[in-house]
Amino acid sequence: MTTTRRHALLLGTALAVLSVSLTTAACAPSGDGGSGAAAPAQNVSATDLQAALDAGGSITIWAWEPTLKQVVADFQAKHPKVKVNLVNAGTGNDHYTALQNVIKAGSGIPDIAQIEYFALPQFVLAKSVADLKGFGADKLEGTFTPGPWNSVRSGGGIYGMPMDSGPMALFYNKEVFDKHEIEVPATWAEYIEAARKLHAADPKSYITSDTGDPGFATSMIWQAGGRPYKVEGTTVSVDFGDAGTRKFTTAWQQLVSDRLLAPINGWTDAWYKGLGDGTIATLVIGAWMPANLETGVKAGFGKWRVAPMPQWESGGKATSESGGSSLAIPEASANKALAYAFLKYAGVDEGVRTRLDGGAFPATTAELASKTFQDKKFPYFGDQPVNQVLAESAGQVVPGWSYLPYQVYANRIFNDTAGKAYISGTTLQDGLKAWQDASIKYGREQGFNVR
Repeated sequence: MTTTRRHALLLGTALAVLSVSLTTAACAPSGDGGSGAAAPAQNVSATDLQAALDAGGSITIWAWEPTLKQVVADFQAKHPKVKVNLVNAGTGNDHYTALQNVIKAGSGIPDIAQIEYFALPQFVLAKSVADLKGFGADKLEGTFTPGPWNSVRSGGGIYGMPMDSGPMALFYNKEVFDKHEIEVPATWAEYIEAARKLHAADPKSYITSDTGDPGFATSMIWQAGGRPYKVEGTTVSVDFGDAGTRKFTTAWQQLVSDRLLAPINGWTDAWYKGLGDGTIATLVIGAWMPANLETGVKAGFGKWRVAPMPQWESGGKATSESGGSSLAIPEASANKALAYAFLKYAGVDEGVRTRLDGGAFPATTAELASKTFQDKKFPYFGDQPVNQVLAESAGQVVPGWSYLPYQVYANRIFNDTAGKAYISGTTLQDGLKAWQDASIKYGREQGFNVR
């Protein structure tokens, strides 16, 4: 499953393509605005796609998502003349650095690459990925939920096929809550009070763990209505002084200052152990989390449940996304028609069901709305039909969010700036200001017009 582990690129070759592109391109890297996007590929009809499948050939996919293995097997069985080479080039730094390196070298470039939504703008700006409008991808509007669909659109083009989504929800340990007579919080104010009550009752238990995570922080700001990033072509602004950001920092600072957060890094052995033994009582995280709990926290079987993400105002219905990936076609691919045929199979057609059966969370509206999907009971979660909560969350994602066209770098330096608030007297708001200043400085060094 896709996660929000601190995926980021290293400097040097990892951003070389981006830096060079600023002298030759001015396409809009995120959102609907901007102009000058690369022209889409020549129109390729459904007949052309079928002809490519009938003729056969070979394509290479770089991806780490585990459910794609079965999708590839099924695709090859359906189209025996097509050979698909599925390569795991790593995740996060390793994957993106390797992809940038082969793009720069001009050889060894895959025909399809998994690219997380937050990282896609960088590849779009560098003109490293193909506009899929020429293949008819623009006709898929309405097929996907708004969050993932908006994440693959840029300057009028479509640069990836949404593969999954991560609408956020509250995962909580019901056994711990029942033991200490804690109500499931519906608001962030109630969440903070629950944190106090839990830690007072059992000093070894915490409401959650957080040692500083850029994906979590930006998702919380997103839900609160903050819009720190504005992007139009190579002109960007970074401002963590907006009302939504301050709403988040004012609330979360209470948990940091009062030491109500478990000092345990995410995705470590200690983190998994804490989720199993009650040390960590909740996670506010993306809808892809159930499979991670089922496989990584077996001691939590039957104890965990899922509820809507706490709200900033009583009665609110706002969520944000955390994680999620697209499948994109590098511009240098010589097999674009065959590659797009696979994208459509994996993201829209039969491959979607295969991935759902493997534990993925869909980005497609049809699957999210289906009774079979919503009524599925999860033994791990005490037979709760958790997809009902998660599907509802997917429809409540607040619109208008943008990432920086160098978000991968910005995320990398989060712990050197904002992350200091978790280990020193620096406040979260001041930490985010430091993150803002460092992001602005880097953007200007790379040739962006940063306000």
